[in-house]
Amino acid sequence: MLPPLETLREIVRAAARAELMPLFDARHPWRASSQNSADVTRRAKHDGSMVTEVDVAMQHRLQADLARHWPEYDFLGEEMTGHEHEQLTTAAGKGLWCVDPLDGTSNYATGIPYFAVSLALIVDRRQELGLVYDPVRDECFTARRGAGAWINDIALSGREPPPPETLRRCIAAVDFKRLRVPLAAQLGAHPPYGSQRNFGASSLEWCWLACGRFQLYLHGGQKLWDYAGGSLILAEAGGQAATLEGKEVFNYGLAPRSIVAAVTPALFSRWRAWIEENGMVSRV
Repeated sequence: MLPPLETLREIVRAAARAELMPLFDARHPWRASSQNSADVTRRAKHDGSMVTEVDVAMQHRLQADLARHWPEYDFLGEEMTGHEHEQLTTAAGKGLWCVDPLDGTSNYATGIPYFAVSLALIVDRRQELGLVYDPVRDECFTARRGAGAWINDIALSGREPPPPETLRRCIAAVDFKRLRVPLAAQLGAHPPYGSQRNFGASSLEWCWLACGRFQLYLHGGQKLWDYAGGSLILAEAGGQAATLEGKEVFNYGLAPRSIVAAVTPALFSRWRAWIEENGMVSRV
């Protein structure tokens, strides 16, 4: 039997409130009663991304909490070593928690209130549960394969009002940094959508897409822990996604995956068609 989403939500919420929010609030006293300030110790990883002591503390907390409740599952965290990642994704048999303890580290460290905790339960190389928690807004997005998706206790289906039908009326979240130059240039010069954003926390971007806060999504390369939870939430909410090459996003591997996604299949078809026509990517 899979872990109850309600229990999982409370574990993640408690961990985030204990490990993430005190330092974030202390550095931004207008958010809390404390007038004390504190610095976030940060360093660059080998791939150029940022890691802080808070990422590591949150990962250790979640690893211990999840193991205490469900010792039958292994644990893969973003801040583990590459060798550990390789071992865990090639091992057979046990289910696996795939966790990003602090997605949006740069936002967190510089005071931008857009970051999240992301996890997925993978069993037999398939996503079974997804959870993304935004501690700033106390919004928890969850999904169970084949059973739907929710924000807190509200189902992410039957949206009112419905999303727009044309690309021109859509808002798109686009990460230009990781796109190929021809596609990025074409989007900059002749965007097919009405407006564009880039928020900086991939797992939360999946969820904001799932609940219709924007309608189109494009990213040049995400790791397993970036998309494992969020892509399941989008799918269970009725959205659609693929790689730029037209392949399934979830691959249970360590190689980065590009993302083309939309809040509905109809918008996905239009978005994908525009990219194929203008972005120099091949149809598969």
